Amino acid sequence: MTETTPNRAHLRRTEGGFGRIPVTDVAPVICAGAYPVKAVAHERLLIRANVFREGHDAVNASVILTAPDGTQRRIDMTQVEPMGLDIWEAHVRMATEGLWTYRIEGWSDPWSTWHHHAEAKLPLGMDVELLCMEGAELLVLAAEEADRAQVAPAAHLLRAAAESLVPQTPAEEILELVNSRPIERAMARFGPRECVSPTKEYPILVERQRALFSSWYEFFPRSQGAWQDGTGKWHSGGFDTSHERLEAAAAMGFDVVYLPPIHPIGQAFKKGRNNSLDAHPDDPGSPWAIGAPEGGHDAIHPDLGDVAAFERFVAKAKELDLEIALDLALQASPDHPWVREHPEWFTTRLDGTIAYAENPPKKYQDIYPLNFDNDPEGLYEEVLRIVRLWISRGVTIFRVDNPHTKPVEFWDWLIRQVRRTNPEVIFLAEAFTKPQMMAALGKVGFQQSYTYFTWRVTKWELTEYLTELSQDMSAYYRPNFFVNTPDINPFHLQSGNPAIFAIRAILAATLSPSWGVYSGFELFEHEANAPGREEYLNSEKYEFRPRNYDAEPNLNLLLGQLNAIRRRHGSLQQLRDIHFHHAPHDQVIVYSKHDGDDVVLVVCSLDPNHTVESDIMLDMAALGFPGGSRLRVHDELSGETYHWGERNWVRLYPSRPAHIFHVTAE
Repeated sequence: MTETTPNRAHLRRTEGGFGRIPVTDVAPVICAGAYPVKAVAHERLLIRANVFREGHDAVNASVILTAPDGTQRRIDMTQVEPMGLDIWEAHVRMATEGLWTYRIEGWSDPWSTWHHHAEAKLPLGMDVELLCMEGAELLVLAAEEADRAQVAPAAHLLRAAAESLVPQTPAEEILELVNSRPIERAMARFGPRECVSPTKEYPILVERQRALFSSWYEFFPRSQGAWQDGTGKWHSGGFDTSHERLEAAAAMGFDVVYLPPIHPIGQAFKKGRNNSLDAHPDDPGSPWAIGAPEGGHDAIHPDLGDVAAFERFVAKAKELDLEIALDLALQASPDHPWVREHPEWFTTRLDGTIAYAENPPKKYQDIYPLNFDNDPEGLYEEVLRIVRLWISRGVTIFRVDNPHTKPVEFWDWLIRQVRRTNPEVIFLAEAFTKPQMMAALGKVGFQQSYTYFTWRVTKWELTEYLTELSQDMSAYYRPNFFVNTPDINPFHLQSGNPAIFAIRAILAATLSPSWGVYSGFELFEHEANAPGREEYLNSEKYEFRPRNYDAEPNLNLLLGQLNAIRRRHGSLQQLRDIHFHHAPHDQVIVYSKHDGDDVVLVVCSLDPNHTVESDIMLDMAALGFPGGSRLRVHDELSGETYHWGERNWVRLYPSRPAHIFHVTAE
């Protein structure tokens, strides 16, 4: 790695087609460079390309990183197996946030060409005088480059080496000299680079770490402190009665608290308990039916408190080192002020009525979808106003409800506008939909996205999905593994078996750098509203649900352990480096994550009902250790330490379904 780019006089730029030294299949690149690759500060990013040339002379390649302030850095690439495919790679890290760019420069490498000829010919006494002349000239050119870079020791070393390349010097001494580590390092940095052929510049957006690494906890403020009087009438909790829940979330190690919509709820077609159409007047209704005479998306439900109460809530969160994520649900109840003031923002049917949301045979009469085509300028600006209003009130993260039902170009516009003034703000896409739409939302700027993790349960499903997320999609898609949501009570949790809750939490917290829990999960809430349905009985979406979070049994301790382990290990805070190791048992999954010197190995049972035993075969190279190494593996869950080699054996129980090992050499 070097700060210099020598021999730029030979640089040739080709805007289209192949350059003098062809460079093709550059990655990562999003939509031909229209959108930036995703990264966070200090994250390790792999850049690769195919680099080749005519004939047999050597080629080389470098990544040129340009920082937001315009400074450049060169990182030389390495050719990787299989060599015949001309694949070149380099890992880069960017220390500061902002918009970076990179290009790849393919170049002719005369020193490597000379070195190859020297090793072949000198021992045979072929062309000795010519080889010495050519080698000395290349060393002198490199010394001159070191002079320009004001690196005097390297310049002196290279000139001394050039003077030693004379025909009278024994061949073995010449080869020993040119193969020495000091000469290799100096020539790698300052050696001639000819026919430099750059690609176009490709953008990389480097954001704050929370865009990649976060632990989310969701709760409904109205349920915190809710109570019934003697007549059975419910009284809502609010922001001021939710401070204790903030403290509990922080104590469990979460760093983001996500709130469902906090706005006034419409009365028209209000939903009752369990999504019924015959709501009682005292039923609170669904928070996603936004808008009432008290206001819309810019207002707060009066039962939760006023703006001052919300700001006290945000201040308490910041005191606990928590960020508040607010639900951004772009839809309206029939009572929303928009319906009266801006009917053009909705779809009017031929009979004169406004179209409500439906997914036949399901009907959602309490919600009107927005139409982004009738008055895009007006609606776009209104949404931007609302987002900036909540940012001014301390919100730094928005969990966007159903973004796949709005135009992708709208999100492209909105996220760009917010980024210009508030680059710290993060958007999470709640989109369980077709892969192309989920990918598009990531590409246009959503920093995080919900995933199919909820429905990936077998070993092959998890292995295949994580390989896709960490490799094919990582340039534009950051997963957030929620174990449950108010809308999704997964079939695998409906047994209520504490072991499956523990297993899913361990998998989510260690497979993905971001994960989330909806409150009640830690209490093993699992009852479905009907057989074959992934919905909760007595859903909190439609009623008050105060809970005793200290009731036994619970997962409070495990959740706290998982988040503490994640904070201690940088390898669990990244997405791109995950490797699956071999375990013959179908119900045992083994994977490692690696970042710098930090290596974590997870061995997890997928069977919540039975003890499982399996051999474990470790890929030492993937762990960063030589073959045959002996390893010290310290279980971060139990505190026990074991000594492992390439082949090991485990027994896992429903009450102890996993090891999370910190791996070091013995």
